[in-house]
Amino acid sequence: MRSGLSCLYKAIFGMRLTHFSAECGFKPYSTVPRIYAMTFFQMVASAEERNNSHLCIGLDPKLSQVPQHIQNNHNALFDFCTAIVDATKDLASCYKPQIAYFAAEDACDVLKSLIGYIHETTEIPVVLDAKRGDIDSTTERYAAEAFEVYKADAVTANPYLGIDGIAPFTQYENKGVFVLCKTSNASAPQLQDCVLQNGRRLYEHVAELAATEWNGAGNVGLVVGATMPEEALAVREIVGQMPLLIPGVGAQGGSLEQIIAAAAGGGILINSARAINYAGSGEDFAHRARSAAKALRDDINEMARQKNKQVFVSYT
Repeated sequence: MRSGLSCLYKAIFGMRLTHFSAECGFKPYSTVPRIYAMTFFQMVASAEERNNSHLCIGLDPKLSQVPQHIQNNHNALFDFCTAIVDATKDLASCYKPQIAYFAAEDACDVLKSLIGYIHETTEIPVVLDAKRGDIDSTTERYAAEAFEVYKADAVTANPYLGIDGIAPFTQYENKGVFVLCKTSNASAPQLQDCVLQNGRRLYEHVAELAATEWNGAGNVGLVVGATMPEEALAVREIVGQMPLLIPGVGAQGGSLEQIIAAAAGGGILINSARAINYAGSGEDFAHRARSAAKALRDDINEMARQKNKQVFVSYT
């Protein structure tokens, strides 16, 4: 009886289900129905443990770049992206489709179907990379777009309008919000490095706001580019263990070793899109995408082990 009650307690209060299954002898994780609503960061933490991964796989399909043998398919973008998902779903901790790549191909319905497919066939959460932000009334509609129309589990958001452009997203308390902080593009310092009256740079002020005033529901993370390791270290010192979504490894040239050394000490999600999406251009493109994803996941794990620092997203 005591063992049964222990299993029930763990199921209800959110102990990691891989441990729950092993201890209690229930069905594997993938077939156990959820009996409580997991938050986005709980979903990430579960995927991290299950797949031994801190890898976020971006999905940035461009019709002219997908393999020739599927370009003429009626659902070419969907076929391309789902093949990559099928090949990597045991390697990723989240997926991150970029909305512009679908909108530019007049394929927003494909994006909806893709997110639905990921939810139906995996236990991996989806970050909608939309970088939205506006006055509060408009941001409310952006939040509805991301979470009710596309049914994403998290979204990227632009902080330039202040709390008005953030709060409508964070009010969806089970969803995640990654606020742009120190981005990986070359011109980012034009604004983000501006020094304020208090002596802090603008990106440091954004980090402090995101970790305090904007994070009442505990569902905020930050976007910090892999091309900016010194700045990433400064951000980590400000925000503690707050999860960081880190693009810029791979095609953008960020150093994996340097960014892990800087950003470790809290949750990290290393994003790669083009280096995985276009690892191959032939009929074996999905296999090559898997090989690229596995190599990067393993490199992340090894470098994190060498640094001997916390890199898991917090479960709470």
